[in-house]
Amino acid sequence: MSSIITLSVVTNALELGIIYGLIALALFLSYSILNIADLSTDGCFTLGCAVGAQVAIMGHPILALFAAMAAGVCSGFIMASLQTRLGVEPILSGIIVNTGLYTVNLAVMGFSSNLSIFKKDTIYSLCKDLFGATWYKLIVSAIIVLVICLLLAWFLGTRLGLSIRATGDNEDMVRASSINPGFTVTVGLCISGSLTALSGCLIGQ
Repeated sequence: MSSIITLSVVTNALELGIIYGLIALALFLSYSILNIADLSTDGCFTLGCAVGAQVAIMGHPILALFAAMAAGVCSGFIMASLQTRLGVEPILSGIIVNTGLYTVNLAVMGFSSNLSIFKKDTIYSLCKDLFGATWYKLIVSAIIVLVICLLLAWFLGTRLGLSIRATGDNEDMVRASSINPGFTVTVGLCISGSLTALSGCLIGQ
């Protein structure tokens, strides 16, 4: 009896695991650091898929990554605004944004249930000749996630990053230190949304 664990299975598992690691980083930022239950992750992930696929179909696979992240920032900003400006509870604001994104995602896809990017250039197909036909997807995904991890680690060590970390630990102390917790929450959720959407874009491509 042959083993079901083959090189192809291991490679695919590593590819998906690395890409989904971006969602783990996003949830780490929202749940662990900001102490906010972000329930908009599901809709934001699909938003990244939809935006990334549309831009890739137009012939700009690299620009699709940044477009998806920008869309994720918008999603995080709306969720943060519901909490900080309208006083909506974090769980309820996540449900509202997640539900609203269903319609937004359909609109992005031209109110079609799916999009086909077959025979279209993606960030992976562009790097196929550079990294070889076997490992190119894994290498490209690993490079992107590594760069994101380094940037996030650097950012969390800056003054703003430390303010975001302090907001999740003690919001009253942050407010007493003349730091606007609404601003730090907004920045944190925008970054979280951008990482989630980027993960969706990579999966879509």
